[in-house]
Parts: sequence; C-alpha cells; structure tokens
Amino acid sequence: MPTIRLTMAQALVRYLINQFTIVDGEEVPLFPGLFGIFGHGNVTCLSEALEAVKDVFPTWRGQNEQSMALAAIGFAKAKRRRQIMVATSSIGPGATNMVTAAGVAHSNRLPILILSGDTFVNRRPDPVMQQVEHFGNPTINVNDSFKAVTRYWDRIVHPEQILSSLPQAVAVMLDPADCGPAFIALPQDIQEVAWDYPAKFFEKTVHDIPRARPDRKRVAEALKLLKAAKRPLIIAGGGTRYSGAEEVVARFAVEHGIPITETIAGKSTVPHDHPAYAGPIGIVGSTSANALAAEADLIVAIGTRLMDFTTGSWTVFGADAKFISINAARWDATKHRALAVVGDAKETVEELATALKGWKADAAWTKKAVNLMADWNKALDGYQKPTNAPVPTYAQVVGVVNKKAEPRDYMLTAAGGLPGETMKNWRCKTANSYDLEFGFSCMGYEIAGGWGAKMADPTRDVIVMVGDGSYMLMNSDIYSTVLTGHKLIIIVCDNGGYAVINRLQNFKGTPSFNNLIKDCKTAIPPFSVDFVKHAEAMGARARKVESLAELEQAMDWAKAQDRTAVISIVSDAYTWTPGDALWDVGVPQVSSRNDVNESAKYQADVRKKQRVGV
Repeated sequence: MPTIRLTMAQALVRYLINQFTIVDGEEVPLFPGLFGIFGHGNVTCLSEALEAVKDVFPTWRGQNEQSMALAAIGFAKAKRRRQIMVATSSIGPGATNMVTAAGVAHSNRLPILILSGDTFVNRRPDPVMQQVEHFGNPTINVNDSFKAVTRYWDRIVHPEQILSSLPQAVAVMLDPADCGPAFIALPQDIQEVAWDYPAKFFEKTVHDIPRARPDRKRVAEALKLLKAAKRPLIIAGGGTRYSGAEEVVARFAVEHGIPITETIAGKSTVPHDHPAYAGPIGIVGSTSANALAAEADLIVAIGTRLMDFTTGSWTVFGADAKFISINAARWDATKHRALAVVGDAKETVEELATALKGWKADAAWTKKAVNLMADWNKALDGYQKPTNAPVPTYAQVVGVVNKKAEPRDYMLTAAGGLPGETMKNWRCKTANSYDLEFGFSCMGYEIAGGWGAKMADPTRDVIVMVGDGSYMLMNSDIYSTVLTGHKLIIIVCDNGGYAVINRLQNFKGTPSFNNLIKDCKTAIPPFSVDFVKHAEAMGARARKVESLAELEQAMDWAKAQDRTAVISIVSDAYTWTPGDALWDVGVPQVSSRNDVNESAKYQADVRKKQRVGV
C-alpha cells in the first residue's frame, strides 16, 4: 500500500482540503477555510501545515477565539449547514474561549470543527504553561470541558488515530439528525510526530448529505391525523431550511389550506407576504400565530426542537391538540406525545403531499388565518409608524431598516430585546434572509456571526442589528471585517444597558437593579459610549443619527460605503411590541415585596395552563 510520510498536523490539514461537497449542483470544498489564533499549542506544528496550503485553504485571524468560532457558526447557518468552517486555538484560555461558541453550535444544531492544542501525552514537561492540573486524574485538562457542548469529542494520542477520528467527525457534522460541533484535541507532542499514512486517506472525497426517508407506517398514521383535522397548523423550524424544504412546505401549505407559522430558527422559511404565512409563533411571536395555535386541533411541527420560546412554555396550544413532529432527529421528534415521523423534512412533506392530493383543511380555518394575519400586519404598521416621541422604539427602528433593506439582504441578530422585536417587526422579503441566534441566546454573536455570514455570501449585504449591551461584550470583529473586506452594515440600538432583562425583572416584581447603566453601582455619573468614535477607531465608517428620518438617510449612506458601516441610534428602553404568549420563569415563592408575591401567584396560574409533556 502506497504511503505518505507526514506529521500528524500535516496529515490532518491534507485530509481537510481533500473533502468536498455539492452545493446547488456545484462541487465546492466542504471546509472552505479556517479561523485561527495561534499560541504555543498550535503555532509550531499546525500553523506550519496551514501556511503551506494558505492559497487553497485560507486561514482567517480573528481577534478573539470565541468570536472567530461564532463567525464560523454564522457561516454555517448562512450556508444552511452545507459547508463547514474550522476554528483553532492554543491550549488554556484560547480553548475555553471557544466553549461558549460550541454551546451556540450545539444548541442550534450547527456544524463547526474545533481544533485545540493540548498538553503533552508523554507528560515529560508537565505542567506546561496554561495547563490546568487535576490532582486525582492527570488525563483531564480544560479541553474536557468541550464534552458538554459538542456532538463529537476526541483527543489524538497517536498519529494513526486521525484515520478513524476525522471521518467520524465529518460524518457527525453532516448528519442531519446528529449535526453539531465536533471537537478534536491535538497534543503538542503528537502534532509533531511523523507517520506513514496510507495515500488513499488523502484521496478526494465528495460528500453528499443524506436524506433519511420516514417510516411508511408513521407516514400513514400522519395522513390519518391530517385528514381528520379541521384546524391544522404548520410550525416551520430551522430544520425546514437546512433540509432545503422551503418551497415544498410553502406549496404544501397553499395546496392544503394549512397556515404556516415559524420558529426563531425557521423565520424566513417563506417570505412575509406568502399567502399561507400566519406569522411567527410563541413568546417572541405574533398575535396571529398564537391565536391560531390556541385553536388548532393538529400541529404539524417540521424541523423544530419546540423550545419554550416557540411553545410559550407549552401554554400556546389547546389541551386536546394533537402533534405530528417531522424531524431528522429522533430526540426532537419524540416530544409531548407527538406522532414522531423521523425523516428528512423535504422528503417527508413531499410524501405527505402526494398522498393528500385533493384534501384541504376547512376553508373557514384558512380564511381565519388570512384575516388574523391581516390584523397583525395592520398592528405592525401602527407599531412602526413614526411619532413625535423624542426617542424611537425598537419597532420603529426595525421598521425603517427593514424598509431600506433589499430583498436579498440578510438580517442577523441575537440576544437582548432585538430578537423579539425583529421576529415580530422584520418582514422577510425572500426566503433564507434572516438569522436570529436565540437557541443559546449568545450575546456577542451578532457582529462575529455577521462576519461569517458575509463570508458565506459576499454578493448580498449583511445587516447586523445589535444592542449596546451585546456590542460592548464583543465588537472587535468590526476590525476583522475591515481588514478582510467583508463589509457589514451594523445598527447599534443604544437603550442604555440590558433593557429587555430589566423589563423581565420589573414584570416579576423587582425594581430596576444592575441592568440599565443608570441603575448600576458606579463611581461616577453614568454616561453613554460614543459608538461612532469607537467603530471609527477600528477602521469602520460610522454615523450617529437622532431620528427615524436620519436613520433612513444613513441606511442609504451605509449601503454606498466601501467597508463596514456602523450606525448608532438611541432607542426606547421601555416600549415593546406585544405578542401574547406566556413564559414560565422562576419567581420567589416568598418575598417582602408585594409585587413579587403577586407575580408568584401569576406564575402559578401560568403553570396551570401548561400542556403536560407525557
């Protein structure tokens, strides 16, 4: 058998650059690049291997290990899991910085390959710099922390092990049911070891993402439930988009008169003006979708894990509603007494559509959905309408930015108040044009994720909406986008701190405390950050606006810029768009505050309305 003598690090890189996949009929690299910050655990061996292939496998240097891994995740989502970025760090804090990003990928079922330096297998120089020692178990170090937030975890202690480890990691990241982050620890002394690898290991491989077909018996049971239903409702989740099932689901809904609602990850499965669209569902959803959910007798959940923000902590559905859960992952399909139809969304819906020809839901139900959606659109127009108030609301800001966005523009946001306000107020003009990271609700995803999304498709503008709190947490990749030429349009909504959490705090009976800057312990009077000067210091164009009219003009200005453009606007910290769904959170059962005690009674009433998950 022909062999090639390489170091383990060289062999790993050679394997990665010979993996390909098919996207829209075109053969492309499965791993189009790597985000890396080098330290003593990966600079001498892994960087040597990467430098040799930099023209075919580019390495992008981030400013923070967490943010570059978040950029990789933003890339994967924009690519709908069809291509995967790699992120590498040294050992110690460089590695642990990526644990948060791994949690984001795991929660959202998104692929990323994380390669971290590791301590010495031979232990001769122990303890090395940045090594965390466990006295009773010397095999443990900080890289073991990734076990809780990855789908695949391995530590290479012999150079031959990558022959089995790398194909398994790739298989996990490409498996629709198991998709998530893969982590491989690379001990420093093993990276350097030369070994005779089989030449076949490096042969070009073209991967095809599998589509699991559903069980025929389960499909037949689903058909019975659909044909018996009078008021069916579709919930389209992220799996609908990752399957490429958008057109199939949209057509299925119209042909059979079934309203479509969307989850956070599923938003932009269909454009806002689609005839079957009934709005986003749940806690950050619409009054239209939540009203339909309360009356629906059958829920067809497609590619969703049914998190609490979708289900209103399981209060938005009627007690007698039946569930069909179509999901590639058995775990997600088997929830709340649902008929679990385990299979690819596109394949399953197509099969159901073929068997349902000629059947339609009750026409009165379909008409009711259309009327409720019309009412919701009218309400949105009211929330977004400019007023004479000195400080604009989130709804008004989102409305202006949405108005100025081109149909293919990609809107991206994450934690804080913007998830709810964009879920409700952003009217998607085309499919797959919206990314809200709320599975992990990771502050700091916004700008980093935007960098990855722009890298995934440089032909469209990526509009990042970020609150001042998230901006302050992680903003350094503004500098990265300027350096690499991946222009973003960033809207910073400055409402003086963590306003949406202040809202929850107040709603549950506690006075404002440690959330808005004005309510924090400070040594000097609180003041606002000059986001314009800050962004300009990182090479971006920047502008502060004082009104909605100025915001419109600034959007035109930003689109005309040749690099990342940041727009700062002060926004209202107390006005929110309603959606009419409940949320189960912990509230003290005993308190000296009457407001807290009243809130505890209210929360007890919420729990009485919850659907029992057995």
